[in-house]
Amino acid sequence: MGVAQTAGGHDPYEALRYRGYGWFLLGSFALTLGTQIQTVALGWQVYVLTHDPLALGFVGLSEALPFLALTLAGGHVADVVERRLVCLTSALPIVAGGAMLLAVNVHGAPRQVWIFYAAQTLGGLGRAFFRPASQALSTELLPRSVYANAATWRSLSFHTGMVAGPALGGALVAVSMRAAYAAEVLLLLAGFASFLFIAPRLRPTAPAGDGFGQGLLDGVRFVFREKVVLGALSLDLFAVLFGGAPALLPIFARDILHVGEVGFGVLRAAPAAGSIVMSLVLAHLPPMRRPGHKLFACVAGFGLCWIAFGFSRSFALSLVLLVLSGALDNVSVVLRGTLVQTFTPQALMGRVAAVNSFFIGSSNEVGAFESGVAAKLLGVVPSVVFGGSMTLLVVALIARIAPTLRRLESLRPS
Repeated sequence: MGVAQTAGGHDPYEALRYRGYGWFLLGSFALTLGTQIQTVALGWQVYVLTHDPLALGFVGLSEALPFLALTLAGGHVADVVERRLVCLTSALPIVAGGAMLLAVNVHGAPRQVWIFYAAQTLGGLGRAFFRPASQALSTELLPRSVYANAATWRSLSFHTGMVAGPALGGALVAVSMRAAYAAEVLLLLAGFASFLFIAPRLRPTAPAGDGFGQGLLDGVRFVFREKVVLGALSLDLFAVLFGGAPALLPIFARDILHVGEVGFGVLRAAPAAGSIVMSLVLAHLPPMRRPGHKLFACVAGFGLCWIAFGFSRSFALSLVLLVLSGALDNVSVVLRGTLVQTFTPQALMGRVAAVNSFFIGSSNEVGAFESGVAAKLLGVVPSVVFGGSMTLLVVALIARIAPTLRRLESLRPS
């Protein structure tokens, strides 16, 4: 197969030339697409049923609690058990949650909100093991020199699902909840099947002499020892924890911008649309210079976008701001993913991926709960503006206490 390279010798499609990685991206895309349809359908049903922003916060919390409680154990399992098997097994509770929602909606809209929380709990249980195992599995399919390019394409695949899933979910919800959940279950099963075709190049090596408790904390110790990785994860954790408010988008769509179910799906997809554009740009560029400086600048821009979004009353302007926030956030996603993988030994990859998942799970799922509580206490718009302002404060603080990350000149360890 010929290799298309840029003028500087950079091959933007290098990671895609590995067959196993192609199946990995396809399966991950189908799973992302399915779970995003569930996010849209479930979020809309919960708000219609309760009209309470705090209920939307509890949607995030019901997934976050099992995820955060078990993800470090999931990372340990990913380092001592064949990683593809862990991915396949842990995908089953995610599929079961979607199937449960489909079953209860066959007989009409559920009147009890606990059903939605139960489905999210199943999803959190599965993702606690799936996320670290899948992140570690992706490193087995490629040589280390391709990790940066692979991170870009993985981000592109993920955010394509984040665009198509909410848009498709919003359209399907407008048809019927049964159609939305049926499509979700089919996509989850397709994603599960794709992982059956993956044949990893390497196998995880069980850490010699480590008991379960000892091995469980190895990833935590490694992250705290590697200050660049710790700084990047901390920046992502607190910036997204405070700065993004996707859990409140049903309220903006229904009560502030007045755009209905389809408009909600478009709003939910907008950040990922910006991420897709940025992923394509990054894939065709050579390795980034001064990544630390660019990381801080993009996270600060992310916070500013959410502040402006809180004040916007124009659907078009709100869309533009969400697209821009996604583009800026994608730079952080690619940089963080590349740093974690290139600085981590293969034998620790699952446990460090679990710590990474713990940080990201905290920022996304717990962030949804934080958004719901803040909206209940401050009001919807003030809570979003406050969150964006806190993101700017976080950037300033971490830039001061993590000078090694701020001055980073290369994505590779020296």
